[in-house]
Amino acid sequence: MNKIFFGFLILISLTSYGQKNQTVITDDILNFWKAYDQVLMCTDSSRQVEIIQKQYIDKGTEGLKGIIQVRYYTAAEYIQAIRKYPVFWNSVRKNTLKAAFYAREIEKGINQLRKIYPDLKPAKIYFTIGALRTNGTTLDDKVLIGSELSMADNQTVTSEFGPNLSHLPSYFSTNPIKNLTFLNVHEYIHTQQKTTVGNTLLAQTVIEGVAEFIAAITLRTDSPNKQIAFGKLNDDKIKKAYVREMFSTNFNNWIWNSPDNEFKMRDLAYYVGYAICEKYYVLATDKKEAIKTMIGLDYNDREQLIKFVEASHYFEKDLSVYEQEFEKSRPVIVKIEPFENGTREMDPGTQKVTIFFSQPMNKNSADFDIGPLGDKHVMWLEKRIGFSEDGKSYSFEIKPLVPGMHYQLLVTDAFVNSAGIPLKPYLIDVGTSR
Repeated sequence: MNKIFFGFLILISLTSYGQKNQTVITDDILNFWKAYDQVLMCTDSSRQVEIIQKQYIDKGTEGLKGIIQVRYYTAAEYIQAIRKYPVFWNSVRKNTLKAAFYAREIEKGINQLRKIYPDLKPAKIYFTIGALRTNGTTLDDKVLIGSELSMADNQTVTSEFGPNLSHLPSYFSTNPIKNLTFLNVHEYIHTQQKTTVGNTLLAQTVIEGVAEFIAAITLRTDSPNKQIAFGKLNDDKIKKAYVREMFSTNFNNWIWNSPDNEFKMRDLAYYVGYAICEKYYVLATDKKEAIKTMIGLDYNDREQLIKFVEASHYFEKDLSVYEQEFEKSRPVIVKIEPFENGTREMDPGTQKVTIFFSQPMNKNSADFDIGPLGDKHVMWLEKRIGFSEDGKSYSFEIKPLVPGMHYQLLVTDAFVNSAGIPLKPYLIDVGTSR
């Protein structure tokens, strides 16, 4: 068949399917490539940004608006990516134009999900083109697919990528386009959950594990994500490391992280969550009720979450034991200079403050927040001086203080130690002398 004619058929199919189908919307794919071709014919950078904005972003579906909102994409970022990776875009284009064909398989997957979870609420799946920062995410009742990543394969060219995209060659080598239905069912399950943002590592782990495990049993297949197979082979070691951090608010060692860790594998929280759900499901006598429980959990309700996880019998000890051990491991602030916390006689002429920690801290972590009294009583930072060489103290300059005033500053758990364990939040609460 003539290649041009074949491409034309793909475009016609893509457009008509996106218009008629009520669940899977593909219109943004065609809009992107139309705008892309216009950008290539233009050499003026400001005009290129204008083309992407008007011909792609402004014409976008609710899904494109959603993925831009979630990932903070801008027209300028799209142009930067188009200019920087021309061979990549050319290599992935043909795959993205097959979205309509995959949409039909995804529809079948959603119908299978409905059979095992009859309470399934309607949601829409949007195939979009992003700027290389997500293969898929959700926003409310919308599944947002970054097709330039999720529809890549092992022939997609990555030679132009630098260190910031170093994770993509190995991802593309797994032929993600072949797992497109799995990805979409996983993300569709997220639209059914009460939240997709956990307040602890354990909560986020179960959120992702529910979507991953139920997608697998829906499609009657193994998870295509290599973390799951790797986890099954290394369960004991992973579990031993994971329990040290499961109650942490810092996810960096376990999810959406770098493979530069002790296991040389990123996103192992997906495996732990999958394993918890699998054990729970196997033990359940009523499988449909088990699925309903998993999807309907309030993951950020501590009591509900712990009850569910303990019912799986995945961990050897009661979770309260791990929580106590975690709390004991957390760094704390041991003193402040040049004043004692709680004083009501702080010198209003104080310009520099130093906080001292019980453990060496990660020098890339530091954040503060307002205290319970609100922004009218904040000890505002003027300048961050930073950590001492040993990582056990942190100094900053403050804005001029007023005599006879009550001040607060919350040292948050964004401060983490060298192992990634977060600080116990500490409220600096002082008053200045008159």
